[in-house]
Amino acid sequence: MGQVRQNEQSGGRRLHSGGLPRRTRAARLVAARLVAAGLVAAALLSGCALGTESGSGGPGATGQAGPAPETKAQRLAKKQAAIAAATRRWGLAQVPLTAPAPPDAKPTLSTRDGFEVEGQEDLPHVFTTVPVKERVVFLTIDDGAEKDPEFLRMMKELDIPYSAFLSDYLVSEDYDYFRTMQKQGAALHNHTLDHPYLPGLSYEEQRHQICGMQDIIEKQYGKRPRLFRPPYGNYNQDTLKAAKSCGIEAVPLWNAEAFTDRVDYREWDRDLHPGDIVLTHFRGTGEWDGTMVDMVRQAMKVITSKGYAVARLEDYV
Repeated sequence: MGQVRQNEQSGGRRLHSGGLPRRTRAARLVAARLVAAGLVAAALLSGCALGTESGSGGPGATGQAGPAPETKAQRLAKKQAAIAAATRRWGLAQVPLTAPAPPDAKPTLSTRDGFEVEGQEDLPHVFTTVPVKERVVFLTIDDGAEKDPEFLRMMKELDIPYSAFLSDYLVSEDYDYFRTMQKQGAALHNHTLDHPYLPGLSYEEQRHQICGMQDIIEKQYGKRPRLFRPPYGNYNQDTLKAAKSCGIEAVPLWNAEAFTDRVDYREWDRDLHPGDIVLTHFRGTGEWDGTMVDMVRQAMKVITSKGYAVARLEDYV
């Protein structure tokens, strides 16, 4: 008797090792492949539809569109709104005017008539007004005695540019205060080590006062100043020679001075002019009838009401 094999049974039909008739399995395999193909096509169509709806359509698209980038006009509007809010918060009479864009080329400076010394053509220029046509003025603050944190906050929130002319005997009490000021955008310049009456000193003594302050500012704040203001606005030929030897390029004085209750003027017409340099000091209630915040409030009341904006001195000098 021959051995009966398991795959030769089931009504005499030949079975393969899977246990199903060959034609039945082939039919099912074809059907399975058709179903799989349909599922792939559906998935592809679904993906295309999602891509179309999301607006991305590219590889790796998530179906989520990101926010549109903020335009320059939107940034400007947001900044102006913040300044308007700060104007109310700090009690200013008007929103400060915005200075025009700085010039591509800085104006040509010259020493004011009557302010020259012998050999002036080879020395730093001394001036009280920057030669511009735009209705801008420049705010400058001397010495460093008062270190009012509210002043720093106010100037930052109002975005008012200013330049500080510092003396080390006062600044050394708190270098970090002026470091914060610098980080907020203020430029730091030279006002001597000890605030002496310079014409009463020898050339070498004056050079020590000016160059010594250059060294301090570079060490503390990373950059040697280009600008220098002599204490009390007093100088002689030795002052300007010493200043030049220390790397000073220009000597801005002032044409108006701001206090907590008024603004004083140098000119006969008692008014501001395009390019005028405005002086004030780091002072508080110990010497003023008010604070530095009060001084800024008064100065900006006058400047803005006369149709002027405060610009950054270093963009012009």
